[in-house]
Amino acid sequence: MRLVDTVYREGQRLGVADRREGLSMRLFWLALCLAPVTVLVPILEVGPTHVFNPAWPGHARLHEVWQLITNSALALFAFWLAWRRGLERIACGIGLIQCLGFLAALALSPLYGGTMRHADGTELAVGGINVAVIVIGLSTIGLLGLLRGAFKHR
Repeated sequence: MRLVDTVYREGQRLGVADRREGLSMRLFWLALCLAPVTVLVPILEVGPTHVFNPAWPGHARLHEVWQLITNSALALFAFWLAWRRGLERIACGIGLIQCLGFLAALALSPLYGGTMRHADGTELAVGGINVAVIVIGLSTIGLLGLLRGAFKHR
């Protein structure tokens, strides 16, 4: 929870001194937290390991592209809600649904035979932890910090 507190305090510090500057900082953090599902995941998954994987049935690839488009669109919509409408709490909630959905799918993966390993058995990991889990975990913590700050200031 230390990172959540840091994100909250930074937003609070800037928000109290200058509302516009504080909003800019909160939007920066929101964009950073939403970037994995908006940009990073599509870049990594539109390639031979996922979308163009010949071992995947066409129906699975269709669901993959659907998920990529939906998640990117939702993240962009969330950012727009915060930036243009000032609905930071809703934007954070949408981002959290996306991040927690991934973490839930990972937790439930033994029930349906899911894995973070590629078909060839490789996995992108740091210190034995899958990089996607690290990135989505950090995004979740950041969104929780932003959400905490949004509720404190309303």
